Amino acid sequence: MMKKNSPAERLVNGIFLENPTLVLTLGMCPTLAVTTSAMNGLGMGLTTTAVLMFSNLIISLLRNFIPDRVRIPGYIVVIASLVTVVQFLMAAYFPALNAALGVYIPLIVVNCIILGRAESYAGKNGPVSSFFDGLGMGLGFTGALTILGAIRELLGAGTFFNIQLLPESVYTPVTIFILAPGAFLVLSCMVAAQNRIKNMPPKEKKEEKAAEEQSEEAAVIEEAEGGVS
Repeated sequence: MMKKNSPAERLVNGIFLENPTLVLTLGMCPTLAVTTSAMNGLGMGLTTTAVLMFSNLIISLLRNFIPDRVRIPGYIVVIASLVTVVQFLMAAYFPALNAALGVYIPLIVVNCIILGRAESYAGKNGPVSSFFDGLGMGLGFTGALTILGAIRELLGAGTFFNIQLLPESVYTPVTIFILAPGAFLVLSCMVAAQNRIKNMPPKEKKEEKAAEEQSEEAAVIEEAEGGVS
């Protein structure tokens, strides 16, 4: 059992238990719009992760200095400043990815994942746990977007990170997967799979259930043998 608000607990919570895409279903606009390829999903996820980590950290450090009545505008100023820095860095070092993501980079300012974590967690907890909360949420978001983009890219274009894996001679790309309906279809399957895994009983419960079934079968056999004799 991990200690509450410890770095490990915050990472597990963000990646699995409260994954922003598959569990909380937050940030659906970039999730559905930019995941036409695995690279776009990875780039959007890492960009959001960087903003999440440092916005949580800064807001946690300033939480006792920001007046309550202006806390939301204060949070938005911090987030917008970080997004501007990230956008300039991407334009300088990753111009192709910056062009592919387009308007969705500045729209990180109003991404409900970032503002939601600032309001619900960073504004009420210490800087270390807030930083790791942002990291966990960001990694969960990045993983979901990368997997979603990889599936759509593979089925819709036969490529994986722009590498041709399925030649057109043996596979005809299903182009609907790189369109909006394909995003909804793949995302719904991922959410269903995540819910299935999350609701699976632990190994101990499975073993107990199997033992109970075996004992019930043995009792039925004994009763049947007693009736025959």
